[in-house]
Amino acid sequence: MIFRFRMLTDENDHFVRDFEADATTTLLDLHEFIIEMLEYDQCMASFFTADDRWEKLQEYTYMDMGMGMGDAGHGAPKAMENAVLGDILTHLHDRLIYVFDPFNERAYYIELIEAKEPTKGHTYPRLQFEHSPAPDQYDPEASEQSGSIFEEMMGEYSDFDGDDSYDDEY
Repeated sequence: MIFRFRMLTDENDHFVRDFEADATTTLLDLHEFIIEMLEYDQCMASFFTADDRWEKLQEYTYMDMGMGMGDAGHGAPKAMENAVLGDILTHLHDRLIYVFDPFNERAYYIELIEAKEPTKGHTYPRLQFEHSPAPDQYDPEASEQSGSIFEEMMGEYSDFDGDDSYDDEY
């Protein structure tokens, strides 16, 4: 089974990436794909499963945190290399949060939007659609495409603020 995902960020309303990955892909393999796709340097990242309100649930870390004692409970971080997409994402619209900058809580939001049969001749994971540059890995303020499309479109009308020469009295 092939999973199709949509990835967004709250740092740039224009940024969209759609990509596909085989259900047997590990989160570590997905992390490597995302780093390459965004042209980021290797980093200490985590995935979190998330509920329908984007609240973090289970954490999957880049390195095994060595909790020992088998599975130390539902909340204990697990290693990305041991987490397979098909095991942790079981329903359409299941969600992941990919935290690539844990010190500043910078993240991408990933939603499962389709499950389908593989297409002959394609290799996975693969980028399917992209729009707008990714936010800078190290400087959240460096994105030239940040802000919302509303602010961008309405920005040209701000010249009229306070320039009312009309007489409001009849």
